[in-house]
Amino acid sequence: MNERLLELETEAIVLIRETYAAFKKPVVLYSVGKDSSVLIHLVAKAFYPIKPPMPLLHIDTGYKFPEMIEFRDRRAAELGFELLVRRNESAISAGTHPHKHGIASCCGALKTEALLNALDEGGYDVALGGARRDEEASRAKERFFSHRDSFGGWDPRQQRPEPWFHFNTLLDDGESMRAFPLSNWTEQDIWDYIQAQSIELVDLYYAKPRPIKRRGEQLIPVVDADPAAETLSIRYRTLGCHHCTAAQASDADTLDAIIAETATATLSERSSRLIDHGVSTMEDKKREGYF
Repeated sequence: MNERLLELETEAIVLIRETYAAFKKPVVLYSVGKDSSVLIHLVAKAFYPIKPPMPLLHIDTGYKFPEMIEFRDRRAAELGFELLVRRNESAISAGTHPHKHGIASCCGALKTEALLNALDEGGYDVALGGARRDEEASRAKERFFSHRDSFGGWDPRQQRPEPWFHFNTLLDDGESMRAFPLSNWTEQDIWDYIQAQSIELVDLYYAKPRPIKRRGEQLIPVVDADPAAETLSIRYRTLGCHHCTAAQASDADTLDAIIAETATATLSERSSRLIDHGVSTMEDKKREGYF
């Protein structure tokens, strides 16, 4: 492993251990994506040889790719994590869907509300996530420890300074933190580390022929039989709900090919996430308590 990856790994493990030491009840957010796969690998590594002392929390919207659910259960068990799955059952039963209710409303109910309820019910005072600063403008404003108010909301103007790796982790009643050990990583770092550490990923990241439908310039996955679908060699750079995650045409079916493709990419990986292109911005969602 090269020097940069070693420095990033060391930094992340220090932050993971600091989180465990500083808070009463931590939890790790697990989306099943590549970044959270790196995060749970690092959490397991930080506490080896004992089992990870923090549970995984997965927010299931009911619209995740089937491959993600199977991988989630298997991978959590392999690494020795307790896995918690939470859903907003009332919103799912009501048929909440982005095409009917809008992306912002759907995401607010199925993701943000479900997450805030899960954190409140579990009494978790800190949630570790796999967000990186290079992903998106509002995430670039985050600190390693991101303060959230008693409603789970985030105010970028009220974030605490972190000089020379000194952290203020004190909380008033009802407040919480989000911790981001991968803040300084780039998408290229993530892929290089996955290769260096032989981290297993859900195979949606690897190109193969899959059914899609075109929506403008976006390639939208088809998860149910649809005679209008076409088959194209695609892969995903980022994963979310299947109706809000566009694919990219690609033949990159190995780690070497993905790393080479990432090195020449000119668009952000989140350009394929429809949630980032609505009227409500990512910063708006984060202020409301989004991941």
